[in-house]
Amino acid sequence: MKPSWRKPAGMLAILGIIAAVAVLVGSFSAEIARLPALLQGMVYIVCGIVWIAPLKPLLSWMETGRFRRPPGQP
Repeated sequence: MKPSWRKPAGMLAILGIIAAVAVLVGSFSAEIARLPALLQGMVYIVCGIVWIAPLKPLLSWMETGRFRRPPGQP
């Protein structure tokens, strides 16, 4: 079985997504710091979860070569 280039490319994309989200959140850190502590925590929790959204199609592409799973597969 020949190794696929999609897995290393996908891993680099995942690292890029994480870096982009970190830079984006970091650029708004001064504004977030002005919020009450409870709201700050909620903002960081949401930002910590949001970066996961694009991973499902990316992981599917890494495995199958398609961004959507074929019909009938979980």
